[in-house]
Amino acid sequence: MKHKFPETTRKPAVPDCAGLACSRCGNTNPALFGSDHGIPYCRRCVAFSRLDAGAQPQIPVLKEPAWKGQIHLDFALTPFQQQASDQILDWLKQGESVFCYAACGSGKTEITFASIDWFLRHRQKVCFAISRRQVVLEIGARLQKAFPGLDVVCVCEGYTSVTDGDLIVCTTHQLYRYPGAFDLLILDELDAFPYRGNALLEHLAAKACRGVKLMLSATPDEVSLSEIEAGRLKVARLFRRPHGQPLPEPRFYLRPVWLQIFGLLWQLHRMAPRQVLVFVPRIRDGNRLSRLLGCPCIHSQSPDKDDIMRRFSGKEYRVLVSTTLLERGITVPSVQVIVLRADHPVFTMASLVQIFGRAGRSFDDPKGECLCFAASLSDSMRQSADLLHQMNESVSFV
Repeated sequence: MKHKFPETTRKPAVPDCAGLACSRCGNTNPALFGSDHGIPYCRRCVAFSRLDAGAQPQIPVLKEPAWKGQIHLDFALTPFQQQASDQILDWLKQGESVFCYAACGSGKTEITFASIDWFLRHRQKVCFAISRRQVVLEIGARLQKAFPGLDVVCVCEGYTSVTDGDLIVCTTHQLYRYPGAFDLLILDELDAFPYRGNALLEHLAAKACRGVKLMLSATPDEVSLSEIEAGRLKVARLFRRPHGQPLPEPRFYLRPVWLQIFGLLWQLHRMAPRQVLVFVPRIRDGNRLSRLLGCPCIHSQSPDKDDIMRRFSGKEYRVLVSTTLLERGITVPSVQVIVLRADHPVFTMASLVQIFGRAGRSFDDPKGECLCFAASLSDSMRQSADLLHQMNESVSFV
């Protein structure tokens, strides 16, 4: 006789998810809702934490900033930096969001300090959000030095036990924790992976900001550029570095892949004893090259990223191989840059501009070198060189 299961073991009916909307990520696609015992929940943002349909994300209770100190800088802002800083703060005070279009190494982090100071003094909540974990830690250290005595808290992978402070620095993923929390949200490198083109992260950023945004980039995307051109977004431009020298422009060497290695070895010998960052398109390329050169390789899966960067910054290594992990936000004085297989699709125009921006930052070595080895000249390579040349042409130099 066919076994008949008890009525209590039947699965509950799957609810109709049409018309549902997630209050955290804005999802309205019925296919992106799941059901748990008849209770629908959003699958689009479930990686952050489960949120049932119709439920509201928990609003964090954050402490009021306590800041009455003075900004500490090891150097005075240049007249161009000060002009951009004043212009940005004036617009933010008027309730306008601002885009800061600034070349790599021009000091765009420092020109945000006056705005951070003003908002904190008015007991308003500020967050500095960045796409990548490694950059969060570096920016957090710089902000802590600039605002001595302020409770600066970094929130990113491996640093989530404390999520509130006078000033929060976090990855854009971590913004899910702070719906409606910030009077000033600074989005650094908003064109970077994984934020660029990610509707989920963009929605979380919009939800986290209850006031105004300050967006920073050396390579704004088409959406931002169209908003600027239409006059819907205020823009401050800064294409001059503090030392007053032109931005390093790349040199291209076109040759087969196997000859690129010989060219790399010669350039590393010629550049000695200066430190060099060698960029490769893939993790396996980096691992092979690090064995050949006898130097470390850093990438997204490296378990000891912080230690590698600490030792490279301390000049324990002369050469460091990296994927695009280090293309943004990392400052190592007097470092030179070489890109291997620069025509690989992973190296976009924006990516290459950021990579070239690692060089020539030091006052002692303002004419850093940027070399690219490739089998052919890609559109990204050509466009990145054109953009840097246009930035240099737009200003006069000492």
